[in-house]
Amino acid sequence: MKESILYYDCFSGISGDMNLSALVGLGVPEDHLRAELEKLGLDGWSLRLTRDSKHGIFGLRADVELAGHEHNHEHAHEHNHEHGHEHAHEHNHEHEHDHEHDHEHAHRTLTDIKALIEASSLGQRVKANAISIFGVLADAEGKVHGKPASEVSFHEVGAVDSIIDIVGAAICLEYLKPDVVMASSVELGGGFVRCQHGLIPVPAPAVVEVLRGAPVRSGSVPFETTTPTGAAILATAVDEFTDDKRFSIVRTAYGVGHRDMPTPNLLRVFWAEREAPPRTMAKSSYGVRSAAGAETEGVVLECNIDDMNPELHGHVMDALFAAGADDVWITPIVMKKSRSAITLSALCKPAARESVAVAMLAETTSFGFRSYEVGKTALERSVSTVATSLGNVRVKSALSGGKVVRSKPEFDDVKALAEANDLSLVDAYAIVLRELD
Repeated sequence: MKESILYYDCFSGISGDMNLSALVGLGVPEDHLRAELEKLGLDGWSLRLTRDSKHGIFGLRADVELAGHEHNHEHAHEHNHEHGHEHAHEHNHEHEHDHEHDHEHAHRTLTDIKALIEASSLGQRVKANAISIFGVLADAEGKVHGKPASEVSFHEVGAVDSIIDIVGAAICLEYLKPDVVMASSVELGGGFVRCQHGLIPVPAPAVVEVLRGAPVRSGSVPFETTTPTGAAILATAVDEFTDDKRFSIVRTAYGVGHRDMPTPNLLRVFWAEREAPPRTMAKSSYGVRSAAGAETEGVVLECNIDDMNPELHGHVMDALFAAGADDVWITPIVMKKSRSAITLSALCKPAARESVAVAMLAETTSFGFRSYEVGKTALERSVSTVATSLGNVRVKSALSGGKVVRSKPEFDDVKALAEANDLSLVDAYAIVLRELD
């Protein structure tokens, strides 16, 4: 069985705009990306994708242009760290200073950005993954600046750039739907960069925090090559960091950066295929893998509630999923004075803990929650696409010892086929299951 691979070749690092242009070059339709981004309802921005080259290698360059600000490609991009553009993507310090002077009181917190994404008409998986990327970024910034992730603020101008880059990344990943996302060792650059607080070393503290545990290189050029937003996208989406490229390359694309330097400022991405390893299991939207039966880390957050309208339960569960929870459930309980109540529980990855916690407190009447780490063990799983008389459907299979022990079609796929063929869901299921058997 073949599996598809999205491979990030980060020989010159990664930034949010380079990721966006690279994935469009790899096959995400520009019209689809724009239409999905419009669902945010965010005013005052436009996305420009142009053909450009570095060292004779052509690709796409992305520029987020903001109304009233002539960004060109020197825009203060994604390093909108605590209280301002900590270090602009192109380090255009005069431009950066002007923005900070004109908008020194205009900031968006993680909560503001999460609310914007949740209120949009984007799909739930796009929302959840965008919020997870922002959560990783805010958690790292919070650790660097000594405060909770929920209190990290993004400068208004830079926040728009990051929202487009991060939500755009989630849109592109959802469109491509690779089985596995892989990345090479990440080049971080070197030297120093000036920010609001003075000179800081490259890699920036937030990048170091986000990529903790990932293989990195540094010092190829005296500039920053990996930005916090680029690092957060990798930390959230990548299943495996490896320089081993034992796969068949189907197509290649390049995201063009904005620097001229001795090495080409490019992000190269591959769409590739390989034979699926016999003992793997999926544990994320984009095919994160670990050995069968191996224990992976998770966090459970939960609270007891006896004073909330049950009509809100569905909304709360949706909000927790959108915040990055992998699973959410409600358990009926009896509290003191024989009050009927519920325990609301959410299981998530450690990186999504903060965003799920913020959602739990914001969307319920609870004054607090408890959390504990858990180990998760699961059967091997694989996903394949099967042709039926109604159309293609994804099938999830559970394996034990390399043998399939059970399979089931993806609910959303069967529902879509039922609607497309003007059938009831029950009848569509019966047809699909019969043909799968």
